[in-house]
Amino acid sequence: MNKTEQSLTLSTFAESRLANDPPLRAVRAFEAIARLGSVTQAAQELDISPSAVSHQLKVLEGYLQMPLTERQGRRLILSQQGRDYYRSIRAAFNVLRQATEHLLEQVQTRQVTISLIPLFGMGWFIPRLPGFMRANPQTEINVVYANHRNYLSDASDMSIRFGNGQWTGYQSEKLISGQMVPVCSRAFLRLHGHIDTPEQLLQMPLLHDEERSSWQQWFIQQGVKRPPRRSGPMFEDGLLTLAGVQAGLGCALMREPLIAPYLESGELVKIFDLPIDDGRDYYLCVRQDGEMSEDGKLLQSWLRRNSSLSPEEMPGGGSA
Repeated sequence: MNKTEQSLTLSTFAESRLANDPPLRAVRAFEAIARLGSVTQAAQELDISPSAVSHQLKVLEGYLQMPLTERQGRRLILSQQGRDYYRSIRAAFNVLRQATEHLLEQVQTRQVTISLIPLFGMGWFIPRLPGFMRANPQTEINVVYANHRNYLSDASDMSIRFGNGQWTGYQSEKLISGQMVPVCSRAFLRLHGHIDTPEQLLQMPLLHDEERSSWQQWFIQQGVKRPPRRSGPMFEDGLLTLAGVQAGLGCALMREPLIAPYLESGELVKIFDLPIDDGRDYYLCVRQDGEMSEDGKLLQSWLRRNSSLSPEEMPGGGSA
């Protein structure tokens, strides 16, 4: 027995001492013999000698205290116990092989994962995404939700974040403005009539996105001294606020770039072109501790180039 085979033997017995675990190298050798029908072919696949494969088989039979193979002339065939055992372990090996193939495919695939807030995805990113895909068909985009309550849990290649641009461990650059404007649905206007002044808006039902102070700041900015009512539904994020506006529940301060498709379609109406800036914007963020893939850089550059354009204004009607 050579040194390699001695090492395999020692490793096999070390494995077999684990509680209730069979000697895994020996099981692997038996699976190869059973699947390929030959010790020689099993040795070639496992890149060890035929005698090492035979030794592993003996180790497994000794562990199980039963023969798994038997001689039929010069051929080695499975015994009844061997056939039963192979049927049982075959599925486990198939799972291992499929999991390995899946992982390798993921590594080889030119995939870029981007995380973002739902309303940003629906109102800005996804309407523009067809253009990038037409220009870069080899790149696969994986879009996931950003956990804006805990950005530290983000494992994406890049993320679109909302805030002041300061996140530990990330490089960030401003992508689009977070300015808010007052909006409502066209159906809401038909029901309540045209709103001509901020004072008149003060009498309308108001919706609140995340917190209730934005409306007060907006009215102060417009010179309205009487504070607005702090009542009215408050929604956790912009997507829920949008749904409330679409349902005709009231007027809301919303980030104009993210609702542009709804304004353009006429479903939503900008009541006044009087924005308010609360100091928060949308940022393109990438990790400082990792190297961006070439496909990631393509998406990153595309986002930069098209951050100020509507889908219709983009070259080729949305292409990169």
